[in-house]
Amino acid sequence: MIFAAIRHASRSGSSTLRAAHRAAPALRAFRPTPFVRTLITKKYTEDHEAVIYDDQTQIGTVTITDYAQSSLGDVVYVELPQTGTEISQGVQIGAVESVKAASDIFAPVSGTVEEINETLNDQPGLLNKSPEDKGWLCKIKVSDPAELEKLMTEEEYKKHCESDH
Repeated sequence: MIFAAIRHASRSGSSTLRAAHRAAPALRAFRPTPFVRTLITKKYTEDHEAVIYDDQTQIGTVTITDYAQSSLGDVVYVELPQTGTEISQGVQIGAVESVKAASDIFAPVSGTVEEINETLNDQPGLLNKSPEDKGWLCKIKVSDPAELEKLMTEEEYKKHCESDH
């Protein structure tokens, strides 16, 4: 009786070992994927626009800066470019109107407008609440990433804002 129990345990154990051995080739076939690095760069214009550029997708998300929204006051209207529009760096792509003033939006980079933030049509005040995140203006497929080098870093932009006063 004891021998029957041992024989049964060894048989079930050996099938467990065989199953583990069959699974082993699948584990050996696993190869880690190479590390893919995505570089996100944020640059600023003298006119207080910012672009957050993703080098993997080549999409630049255009925003106004917090400094710009605080200077404007309560935003009441936002004019945005049409999707599919080809734009060049430095050209007017829209406008922002507030209770204090109106201000043009200029393209920080050249490319094609891929998407606009439709939420701003109904909620222009989002530019005041979250200008560099939820209040983004448009997404541009950047045609010349070298143009980013002409823009300011965060440190340079801060100095520019301090000298504006």
